[in-house]
Amino acid sequence: MVLREFSSLKDALEFLAPGDSLLSKNHCGSGGCINSTFLLSLSGGKKFFIKENSRSPRNMFQAEAEGLIALAEEFPLKVPLPLALGKDGSEDFLIMEYIHSAAKAGNFWVQFGSALAGMHKKGRNGQFGFSCDNYIGSTKQINDRMSCWTEFFCEKRLLFQMELARSRNLADKSISDGVEKICRNITSLLPEPDYASLLHGDLWSGNYMADDRGAAVLIDPAVYYGHREADLAMTELFGGFNRTFYTAYNETFPIDKGYGKRKDLYNLYHMLNHLNLFGSSYSGSVRSILSSYL
Repeated sequence: MVLREFSSLKDALEFLAPGDSLLSKNHCGSGGCINSTFLLSLSGGKKFFIKENSRSPRNMFQAEAEGLIALAEEFPLKVPLPLALGKDGSEDFLIMEYIHSAAKAGNFWVQFGSALAGMHKKGRNGQFGFSCDNYIGSTKQINDRMSCWTEFFCEKRLLFQMELARSRNLADKSISDGVEKICRNITSLLPEPDYASLLHGDLWSGNYMADDRGAAVLIDPAVYYGHREADLAMTELFGGFNRTFYTAYNETFPIDKGYGKRKDLYNLYHMLNHLNLFGSSYSGSVRSILSSYL
């Protein structure tokens, strides 16, 4: 799928819905601390979801669009399709398919767990990473392809975040030394998977929704090919998903022995990112994880 880029929102809407005019542009949901989000309603009845940001890196929305396209090809349930992107005055924008949100169906967690396991199970032989760099929150996520998962996770995830934190005076010597020591011993701490799985990359409770059928929809990805345990670990970082989700996942694609001892190490990446995004209040969480593996 090739997205067209437009020099104005008006031109993009004319392309998507020729002859229709914009009736309303209303705030819709939350763009978190990064983007503004709106529901666009057109005279012909069509609706679109749009993200806007006047301060984002120029390629942020392009990278998000590529991630959504990759997920839509592999995830068995719904992913909103990107439709157009561009710049309107000072605002970069990404227009997406609008998905009406509703309550979770009774089988929501069973379907969700099975669907994610199915996506992970497909996998592919070859390298870890992705076709482009993207963003985890507003932090750049480096996706240079590598053939070794543990090397990729250390170099492109842990060490990148640690160096960023050090440059911002958020990581002292004990944090830097701890991350470096873990990376020297990484092959004894993490397994090398048989193949690379497509990962959502930022899978916490704020990055899924239920559609009008009550089924799971994946949103706001930070995709790359990696070890599936990294995705699972993220789901457990902020309280975890419903236990039925994990039961269904495990029935579809059994979780490897020892995952419970590894999940905090995968989440060290996200805690380092939170340290970079939100400051020293996360240094205690980083130190706590480090102490578990040193």
